[in-house]
Amino acid sequence: MIHPPLPSDLRVFERGWLSSNNILCFGSDSCALIDSGYSTHAEQTLSLVAGELQGRPLDLLLNTHLHSDHCGGNAALQGKYPEMRTLIPPGHAAFVASWDPAALSYTPTGQSCSRFTFADVLLAGTTIFLGDTEWQIHAAPGHDPHSLVFFEPLSRTLISADAFWENGFGVVFPELEGDTAFAQVGATLDLIERLDPHAVIPGHGRVFNYHEKIMAKARQRLDAFIGNPTRHAHHAGKVLLKFKLLEAQQMEFSNFLAWAGQTSYFRLIRKTYFSSVPLEQWVGQLTEELIHSGVASMKEGVIFNG
Repeated sequence: MIHPPLPSDLRVFERGWLSSNNILCFGSDSCALIDSGYSTHAEQTLSLVAGELQGRPLDLLLNTHLHSDHCGGNAALQGKYPEMRTLIPPGHAAFVASWDPAALSYTPTGQSCSRFTFADVLLAGTTIFLGDTEWQIHAAPGHDPHSLVFFEPLSRTLISADAFWENGFGVVFPELEGDTAFAQVGATLDLIERLDPHAVIPGHGRVFNYHEKIMAKARQRLDAFIGNPTRHAHHAGKVLLKFKLLEAQQMEFSNFLAWAGQTSYFRLIRKTYFSSVPLEQWVGQLTEELIHSGVASMKEGVIFNG
């Protein structure tokens, strides 16, 4: 399927699911990158960016939010482009400044992110020039309480991060932590509906044309999770396992099970929603569902990504 047309000063690197998509914005005097992928893909991020820049410097790096798959390449980019300024959402800025990987979710989820610094924060309700184009910054809580989206009103292009995908939206992590966030997801969908974008660049997956059917699908998904929070928690468990498998590519199932048992975020989900199910049984069920969906396979006690 042909992607919808985007402004000529944008390049989108579609990265799959371990790393977020990266969006490179060209200007006459400066270039900016939105999101930097996962840490284990940092060298690939550097190569993709340098290949497009053709010797030009990268002047600005922005993060839509601070999940590891969106900012894991920050440190490598800062090393490659020392004059580059990094801008992040304000909500966890103090934890970045002091570098608290537990508060930033990296340790609890069993994920990695190299330490990086930032120059300033991005404020919702303001605008920013990316290249030569002025973009609106909007708060988009739900998947992450501090997430932002960027909207360019002339071309009606939306950079939606994990707040809005072609097939829904990202796991609503605050709900798993005991906070009420499904309503925030709904409010963010309301915002996107009001913006009425033409092209949407999601945090994962291909660029797509916005239309009412896609929004309806997202709202149906949200209603299903509101009606059955355990379904959402079950989905989140699979997402965490799949992310680990994407990173490792293959693991002895015994090690896969041990990782799940040692990862505090995974333990939190089980304790809150599935405490009556033995860990091995629950991980086995989730693994079987991943295999049935065709995104994993198992042979002789080894689980493979794919």
